[in-house]
Amino acid sequence: MSQLKIYNTLAREKQVFTPIEPGKAGMYVCGMTIYDYCHIGHARMMMAFDVIYRWLKVSGYQVTYVRNITDIEDKIIKRAVENGESIFSLTSRFEKYMDEDTAALGILPPDVVPHATAYVPQMLSIIAQLEQKGLAYKSEDGDVNYAVRNFPGYGKLSGKSLDDLRAGERVDINTGKRDPLDFVLWKASKESEPDEVKWDSAWGSGRPGWHIECSAMSCATLGQHFDIHGGGADLQFPHHENEIAQSEGAFGHPMANYWVHNGFVRVVDEETQVAVKMSKSLNNFFTIRDVLKLYDAEVIRFFILRGHYRSPLNYGVANLEDGKSALTRLYTALAGIDTGAALEVDWNEAYAIRFREAMDDDFNTPIAIAVLFDLATELNKSKSVELARQFKALAAVLGLLERTPQAFLQAGGEEGGLDEAAILAAIAKRSEAKKARNFAESDSIRAGLLAAGIVLEDKPDGTTNWRRA
Repeated sequence: MSQLKIYNTLAREKQVFTPIEPGKAGMYVCGMTIYDYCHIGHARMMMAFDVIYRWLKVSGYQVTYVRNITDIEDKIIKRAVENGESIFSLTSRFEKYMDEDTAALGILPPDVVPHATAYVPQMLSIIAQLEQKGLAYKSEDGDVNYAVRNFPGYGKLSGKSLDDLRAGERVDINTGKRDPLDFVLWKASKESEPDEVKWDSAWGSGRPGWHIECSAMSCATLGQHFDIHGGGADLQFPHHENEIAQSEGAFGHPMANYWVHNGFVRVVDEETQVAVKMSKSLNNFFTIRDVLKLYDAEVIRFFILRGHYRSPLNYGVANLEDGKSALTRLYTALAGIDTGAALEVDWNEAYAIRFREAMDDDFNTPIAIAVLFDLATELNKSKSVELARQFKALAAVLGLLERTPQAFLQAGGEEGGLDEAAILAAIAKRSEAKKARNFAESDSIRAGLLAAGIVLEDKPDGTTNWRRA
């Protein structure tokens, strides 16, 4: 049997996964800063760790998956003040929207969802330990900062040396930092800020910096030392680098054994076909909600999973349409086969062995999906119920093919398309025309339905199936 290997950003290589406690796996993933709708880049991150979570469980591990909520941060405060509402009102509303969007995409909820505002005492405790060890200091402006140069391992995750980092920094004369590389652990309160973002501390009224939040929440939920820490590639530096400095500086031992990062989403320009990084600053991002209005949720899920989680993902109409066509082929292979209800994978079967080898190789979903296509090709020939059950069970490991073929192939008429009644009426009219040998009318009805996005498939027994193009 193959062994699960994970690409560890810290080691810069794939490593066999050996959990701290046999049979158990703890995974912390940096989640959303909730002040707006989640975009497709967020979906990519949450999908990546959804697959990792699923595969760890399939592999027999008892998993504790933690994905936090950042509900206190500069952008949140700014947006709430602009809206004239409380921080809690803003964050709770967008957390609800996030949960709705992720559920639509088949992303499983984490086991633990800590909110930053509930862990301020733990943050203050870590800051106090850092201060005692000479790794934190209070500046003249009232902030408490981390003394980066006092932590010998700084830069080991990103591979950046302190001198390289220092060369790219600019001194901000408006801060009390001793060194431009230092980062804030505790922000002194401003009179203009709402009272709900002010906490008492040994250093005066204030609120936590962003980085200290995750050190506190991961420690409180998984312990000082846990198995997997994940997030988007953009968090590798400085966020995750700073988390390591905080946690390892305070506790004196490694924070996480495996650091896992998913790749960026790039947006394909429809005119030039050039892909550029998705960014709010470039105003080229797409919310999950907007994309769900255009494409079936499973099509989006399939589109994301066709790319390896560490590779860049090119978002564009052509790629989504290709994903839709490919997923349709998989569902079509199951059409007309009753697989029954409860399905379990036979892991000793040849296709399942290949599937497992792919997933054990750093969660290689593109290869796993290629196995599904090979299986579908054989299923199209054999129409074997046993093979169909295996096919559907393997796909379900990735959260795919969990509807009936009819439900998928006929979905999508809610937004102004022909409804089922109109389609069936047209099929019946075409059937009458064929019986009357009025083939011109029959062909005309077929062409009209195709123009409306409805594909007809005549069966040998004289019946006609339909699906949306």
